[in-house]
Amino acid sequence: MNIQRKTGSARPPLARASAAEAAIPPEAARLLAALSGENAFAFPDPIEAGSLIVRSGGAGVSIGAGRFPAAAGERLVAADLAEREPGPRGRLTIGPAGRARLRREAGGGEAAYLAQHLDLVEEEVPGGGRRLRDASESPLAWMARRRGRDGAPLLDAASYEAGERLRRDMTAARMLPRMGADWGAPRVDGGGPRDPAAASDAIIAARQRVRAALDAVGCDLSGLLLDLCGHLKGLERIEAERHWPARSAKVVARIALGRLAEHYGLEREAVGPARARPRLWRA
Repeated sequence: MNIQRKTGSARPPLARASAAEAAIPPEAARLLAALSGENAFAFPDPIEAGSLIVRSGGAGVSIGAGRFPAAAGERLVAADLAEREPGPRGRLTIGPAGRARLRREAGGGEAAYLAQHLDLVEEEVPGGGRRLRDASESPLAWMARRRGRDGAPLLDAASYEAGERLRRDMTAARMLPRMGADWGAPRVDGGGPRDPAAASDAIIAARQRVRAALDAVGCDLSGLLLDLCGHLKGLERIEAERHWPARSAKVVARIALGRLAEHYGLEREAVGPARARPRLWRA
């Protein structure tokens, strides 16, 4: 059945939302991006009227992030993309709608509104191509965002990267269960990748890297890493399956990921001189 659109009818909500986003001036869009930084805020310039100064940073360090017209800030507040504290000198900060807009813009295409609600990251697919993955599903991401009593993250950047590298190798090695058909797998009927031998070599190399990493960690911690990094089991589930005391998996996971980071050569801090001695090719 064919349905004809009536002339002069109202636009659908999605079209109205897209038009509203496109109506934001470029200066307001740049100000919104500047306010998305860590602890970023804007305040009126005490010297030059009609201007906003943006500051960002944390831990007692404030860094200048640019100067913008005050009209751009008023446009963001009117569009409910930013929030202003009460008072004539109130700070201007980004709002939930503003962060959602930036996530949609970063997602782009069909994944725009999906990126608004998920933490999408792009990764390579074994055999070629790229795909999107929700990083918030990983228990490693939860540990990296969670902070302890001392204010430090439960998982440092080196341990997080080590766990993610192990997961990528396990995915490339085809060691993880799939929820659907793998249309990129090599086939014997002449279809699939143009070079099945190269795909097989990549799988074998990935399995060798996984085996070397697990051997370096030790058999007492390798099973935990397989569940945590590969099968994405939460800490509470790991404790229940192993009959461990409550909140003990967090400590063991940090030890295991620390050993894994040492195997990969990942350091928690950059060491060495701040500047290297200049060298000439003639020397």
